[in-house]
Amino acid sequence: MALPARSDNPEADIVGNKPQNQLHTVTSTKSPALTGKLEADLEIKASPEQFYNMVANKPHHMHHACYDKIQGCDLHEGEFGKVGTVVIWRYVHDGKTKVTKDVIEAIDPDKKLVTFRAIEGDKLKEYKSLLVTVQVFPKNGGSGSVVRCTLEYEKLHQGIAPQTFLQFLLDVSKDMDAHISQPN
Repeated sequence: MALPARSDNPEADIVGNKPQNQLHTVTSTKSPALTGKLEADLEIKASPEQFYNMVANKPHHMHHACYDKIQGCDLHEGEFGKVGTVVIWRYVHDGKTKVTKDVIEAIDPDKKLVTFRAIEGDKLKEYKSLLVTVQVFPKNGGSGSVVRCTLEYEKLHQGIAPQTFLQFLLDVSKDMDAHISQPN
């Protein structure tokens, strides 16, 4: 179940004491139509440790959970789970097979956070820069977790819809959760 996207201003997301299902968007004053930040939360059954471990240390296993979306993640340089590691993703987005090379820019096991920066490939045909951060939190009041996916980007032109890539990340997260949470 996707949760409403979070906002830095809680009152902006509440109408009549009910959260609104909106993506939180922040745009730069430099080029408001081309730069921005989107984030969304997703409630999952898996523990934060399980989910984080797959994203940070075993991204090459993600295709087992969602082959229709992630077809592979190859180690190009470095070591999984380390800053500076370069990975090559093969995936299907918007009905097209794509390849992107990312560097792991930040990794924090305590915060269950991983940040990837696109450095080559199909994503750089749409974005001047693209930063993807995945963070997992324990769910308040119960078992499970909340996955927060954040995109920080500068688009090359107006015709790019980063919301579709954010939805792709949420769909991948749902599939990963179903895979991780299934009984052995």
